[in-house]
Amino acid sequence: MSLVITGNPGVGKHTIANEIMKNEDYDLLDINKIAIESNNKEKDEISFEVDVENLKKYMKNLLTAKSLIVGHLAPYVIEKSDFNVAIILRKNPYKLAEIYQIRKYSNEKAKENLGSEILGIIAHDTISKFGDEKTLQIDNTKLTPQETIKKIQLMIENGNNSDEVDWLSEIKQKNDLEKFFDY
Repeated sequence: MSLVITGNPGVGKHTIANEIMKNEDYDLLDINKIAIESNNKEKDEISFEVDVENLKKYMKNLLTAKSLIVGHLAPYVIEKSDFNVAIILRKNPYKLAEIYQIRKYSNEKAKENLGSEILGIIAHDTISKFGDEKTLQIDNTKLTPQETIKKIQLMIENGNNSDEVDWLSEIKQKNDLEKFFDY
């Protein structure tokens, strides 16, 4: 079985992938590392832009029957037929803001990623491209990596019973829209 782990930066994609690799024999494919190593990116002072079409072609040649594909770009560079299950990790934006602060993200980068998590951009794009039947959405805000993996296993075994995630309602209720959005 091939798996995709996606979600916004800071939600725990690599932590979960590393935990899975301790007990399972997967071919780990880190999309960001592959983009850098294959020169499918353009770097500026702060970050890099990925040539999605070229990376998509490049990734196709790396996929195996037991790939563990990790990265927020998964819905843009992987085809539905290339894996069995896509796991979308989600994290409460208040907790995610703390992680971005520890990582020393610029205010602009933090707000961009927090806005994406709040609006569910990666979740939406992943579900739209791969379909409900191939995607699992997990709120891992209060879960340890081991608990997250156990939840993933149960979800796969029992069929798709994704978590419902609605950060926007929580932020609106707390009257914190200005905290996360400039508009």
